[in-house]
Amino acid sequence: MTAPHPASPAGAGWSLERAEDHLLSLELFGMRFGLERMRRLLTALGSPQSAFRCIHVVGTNGKTSTTRYAAAMLQAHGVRAGAYLSPHLQTFAERVRVGDADLAPDAFGAAVQRAAQAAVKVERGLDPSERVTQFELLTAAAFFALAEAGVEVAVVEAGLGGRWDATNVIDAPVVVLTSLGLEHTRWLGPTVTDIAREKLAVARSGATLVCGPLPAEAMDVVRATDARRVGVTVPLGARLPGYQRVNAALARAAVQALLGSVDEQAVIRAAEAVEVPGRFQRIADAPLTIVDGAHNAAGMAALADALPGELCGRRTVACVSILDDKDAAGMLRTLLELCDAAVFTAATNPRALPPATLASLAGQLGWAGRTVIERDPRRALERAAEEAGPDGAVVATGSIYLVADLLSMPGRRRASAL
Repeated sequence: MTAPHPASPAGAGWSLERAEDHLLSLELFGMRFGLERMRRLLTALGSPQSAFRCIHVVGTNGKTSTTRYAAAMLQAHGVRAGAYLSPHLQTFAERVRVGDADLAPDAFGAAVQRAAQAAVKVERGLDPSERVTQFELLTAAAFFALAEAGVEVAVVEAGLGGRWDATNVIDAPVVVLTSLGLEHTRWLGPTVTDIAREKLAVARSGATLVCGPLPAEAMDVVRATDARRVGVTVPLGARLPGYQRVNAALARAAVQALLGSVDEQAVIRAAEAVEVPGRFQRIADAPLTIVDGAHNAAGMAALADALPGELCGRRTVACVSILDDKDAAGMLRTLLELCDAAVFTAATNPRALPPATLASLAGQLGWAGRTVIERDPRRALERAAEEAGPDGAVVATGSIYLVADLLSMPGRRRASAL
């Protein structure tokens, strides 16, 4: 039964642009981790998260793809499904999907407006130093929009970690742990075991836990979780890249855990129809140009495994930007083995490593390919295309921010991709 919501405000709602401006005016995570603000905010909105069942997706890599696959598979079984994703590439509205489409701009603006109105009420009872954060407001707006759209099941991707993530206010009967690696150690802890504990804190007693391939040190944490664990069968969908088959298999297992059974042909058709923007996305043919948001060593290894089948011996040029908190050496070592040349650039993020630093690092690794330095991302992609020639291939990767820069409309102000 859908939870009641306050009446809609009179007059026109916020535009997408006004909603994004408001979100960008807020602190991203705030000074204190905790869920009390989020719970109060949802209560003020009428508890929209109680209007639908959920599959909660946590992990290091593969969350967005798994979330999209699961939502598509639910739709293929006649379930009105929605999804909450992060990050986005161009607009915040990409993070909320109903069926097979992003939320309409006016609906997104209206949802953010309602969440902002609720935040004003909540903040009256908070210390002046404690305010609703950007991710909390965005998550609350997403849950409100999904409830308003009448979704029966929402597939919810966690943002940062799990335990204190704003999404950890849902009582999901199915939790997916896609993968585990060292990430965000400042917040989640210095070891894989610490990170596993933080991510698996979303699994409630009695939930079903679907796990992807995990490091051995994480398995003790998995076994200690009071949840029914299920495995996955990986071969799924011959047209999917290898690394996406794992994500699709995780989604299939999650949907089966929720529904009780699945139609295998419907699952495969749904998976093969899913497009994941910024993940092994082909954007041009002459030269073949692929953009991929691989932003850590594991993601780059998965990309490198999938590339040979697409490259087919073509002259290959990388267009690369990497942030300063990543294992740049490991990522470059894996990628450049497949490349004849590389254009090093810097995504529009203050943490992007200088292109000259990346070029120097490539030399230290003993790579002998041709090197070009071009700080502007769009010009860097053009230079890479020139280097590859019409019969060659370009792979733009290393940061989701680089992909966002390249896929955004030229000259358009893009909201933060975080």
